[in-house]
Formats: sequence, structure tokens, C-alpha cells
Amino acid sequence: MDIETNQYIYHFAPVRPGFRADPESMTPQEVASAERHFAYLKAATERRQVLLAGRSLDDAGPAVVILEAESPEAAQSFMESDPFVAEGVMRASLHPFRAALVRAGD
Repeated sequence: MDIETNQYIYHFAPVRPGFRADPESMTPQEVASAERHFAYLKAATERRQVLLAGRSLDDAGPAVVILEAESPEAAQSFMESDPFVAEGVMRASLHPFRAALVRAGD
């Protein structure tokens, strides 16, 4: 299927069970990775590449990033460079995306 879009979504699944259910159980390496992950997405948001990033507040729901990229390969590279993914804390899956409704700026 050839889908034309410049928007992509990726969602995370923790590699270690219980990672999201008990944040206090995070190892020092996971804490450092989380800090790099946040800084990575914050910088991309400031560049207006990331449209939205966040996570559900229970252990069952998703964590997602919605971004704009020039190509599927660029989106894949962005996702794979996310410290959570690059450092093996989370698995992630990328999908073409198109926002149908977007609330106007506040």
C-alpha cells in the first residue's frame, strides 16, 4: 500500500515487564535513558517536528509520538534514534498517520 503522508505515529512497548507500572523500579540506566528520551522529543517539538508525545497513565495504555518527516525512512530513522528505542528500553512500531481533526492553537 502506497500512502502519501508526512505524518507518522510510533508507539512504545517496554522491554522490561512492569516498567511503567512501577516507575520506582527504574534502573539508573533506564532513568538516564528516560531523561535523554525526553530531551530528544522536547528538542524535536521545539523544531516543530514532533506534533504530540505522551503516554497513558496506567500500565495498559500506549505511549505515542506523532511526528512529521520527509519520508518513511526519515521517520524510521527518527524513531530508531529516540534514546528509549536506541538504548533498548522500549520497542517501538512506526505507522503512517494523518491527523483528521486538530484543535486550533490555544
